[in-house]
Amino acid sequence: MIPLVLILGTLGFRALGALGVRRFVTWPAAAAHAMAVMLLFTASAHFVPADVTVMPNHADMVRMVPPFLPYADALIYLTGVLELLGAAGLVLTATRKPAGYALAALFVALLPANIHAAVAHVPFAGGEATPLWQRIPEQILYLAVALWVARTAHLRTTTPVKESVHA
Repeated sequence: MIPLVLILGTLGFRALGALGVRRFVTWPAAAAHAMAVMLLFTASAHFVPADVTVMPNHADMVRMVPPFLPYADALIYLTGVLELLGAAGLVLTATRKPAGYALAALFVALLPANIHAAVAHVPFAGGEATPLWQRIPEQILYLAVALWVARTAHLRTTTPVKESVHA
């Protein structure tokens, strides 16, 4: 579900760019905004009370944390805040490059939790655990998009305004 938010969001924002919305005129800009939307979804789970079962919640996220890491509860809140900051950083053109690199580092740092969740069969919202064969490619996708967005952040994200010359 979450990878679809990123993929369909990128296509949707890029379509808006093709229709004349200058903010989304490039693929990396569209992907940056789509990843920001995706991160709003994923970050929200870090703060959802345990009695909410229609989506992943804070308790689900805490169970993802490998046992060797201390303060799992605090780590979940911290990573949720980092995801929200990353989302904001991707939307702001001036901070897109550092946000992309920081998110890439975050995605690498979160990999052990994703591996632990798959191996330990940690369910989300009462559903099945996401298998490892699915989690790893998803993390690679997020990492690749974050790096792509960061590396192309210097490119023009809007079309230049044509100046008229009056004789």
